[in-house]
Amino acid sequence: MKRRVSWFILPMLCWSIVLPSAGIAQEATVSGTSVELHPVGAGAVDWAAMSTLDLETVVEIALAGNPGLEAAAARVRQAKAQVDQARSTYWPRLDANASGARVTFAENTYQQNLAAARLLNPAAAIDAPQDYYNADLTVSWTLFDGFERKFSNASARYGEQSSTAALNDARRLLISAVALSYFSAQLALENISIARADEEFNQRQLADAEARQRVGTGALSDVLNFQVRKNQAKTTRINQEYQLEITLYGLAALLGLPDSRLPGHVSLARLSPETAPELASPPVNRLIADAMDRRPDIQQAQWSIKQTEAQVKIAQSDYYPTVVLAGSLDGERVDDPGFGQDDVGNRFQVGLSYNLFAGGFTRAKVREVGHRRVELEKRLEELVLSATSDIRSSVALVVTAQTQLALQRENVDLVQRTRDLVEKEYNAGQGSLVRLNEAQKDLTTAQSNLALALVGLRQAWVELETRTGNILATYGTAEP
Repeated sequence: MKRRVSWFILPMLCWSIVLPSAGIAQEATVSGTSVELHPVGAGAVDWAAMSTLDLETVVEIALAGNPGLEAAAARVRQAKAQVDQARSTYWPRLDANASGARVTFAENTYQQNLAAARLLNPAAAIDAPQDYYNADLTVSWTLFDGFERKFSNASARYGEQSSTAALNDARRLLISAVALSYFSAQLALENISIARADEEFNQRQLADAEARQRVGTGALSDVLNFQVRKNQAKTTRINQEYQLEITLYGLAALLGLPDSRLPGHVSLARLSPETAPELASPPVNRLIADAMDRRPDIQQAQWSIKQTEAQVKIAQSDYYPTVVLAGSLDGERVDDPGFGQDDVGNRFQVGLSYNLFAGGFTRAKVREVGHRRVELEKRLEELVLSATSDIRSSVALVVTAQTQLALQRENVDLVQRTRDLVEKEYNAGQGSLVRLNEAQKDLTTAQSNLALALVGLRQAWVELETRTGNILATYGTAEP
């Protein structure tokens, strides 16, 4: 016999669904981890409007189109979805179920059921087969689970922060790779210019030597000498053009260009002179402190430790009981799916479950997560030591590069004056060809060394900013 529906239970169930909203709002406020991701890969680059690429533009394009960053951003969105999943456990669960079955009884069972029915009604009959229909609407709400929900939410939030730090770390390394590649391309451009100037110098000397030979005042050996020197300069230029080409292929790949090729009309900015900040002495202690606060990989390790601490609390939640509040409307009918009021009943219950013994499983699980936390803490210590050592090495490299740049710039001025004097002496017939060759070779070598020193200084600064994490602040690309 089914009881009549107690309709007063429906407002109670509806109230239980709405009730946790205040708690969720508070949880969202406490978390403070909402992250608005920059639209990676959004917006096509207008290459037609570009002619010269500076470093800032190249970095911006790379951050917008690099597929590795898109993958890292997708991981952040996954972590955000996991936070939403964890928060959903604060809400009641509402489930609806329905089923229908046709049952054909065995002959003995059919006869027994028929005999039992005719004891009450001699005219009763039982259909064979017989149809059964069931439906229920169930609401369940976990009132207490040993704080598992609380620390699951904390773990998810820390995981989201860790994924965001990983995205920032991918950006840090990408910017570093782009900058190093860009400066390498600029070095190749400068070497091409130096080789071309050497080629033009020898071409002028070759023309003068051929003119002198024609009038009988010059030797054939001079003509052949400048021809050889010109060919050597051309060979150097061709090699540097090849070096530039393969460097641009790598740069284009970092930018996320489908064919790993920059448009033909786009060129890189020329190598500019050093600036005062590049010649300033880097403050070692402040940079080390910056790294502790700004390096994304250190932040990721710190968030991972916090996540593991929350997981320890999750494992310890099994020491507590679980209390669940549930209510349901249940309907059951034979032969006809048209439920009436007399076919529906209700149920309201509070359940408590408490594990008394599980063979030490919970204790072992807590120990496992605790050891994982110790592992992460030791890895963080190792990372901090490595970062400190790397920063000190980078500072030493910057200082060395600054000294070398000053020496090379002074050397270029001296060698340039020497070459000009020797050239005038040779053209006046007072200097030797060997001395002119040496002076011109010294000049091209000094110019190449100066370009290498300037690029080396800028690459050293990039390495230093990468190791401190300041490179993200320089280009304003860090996620909050």
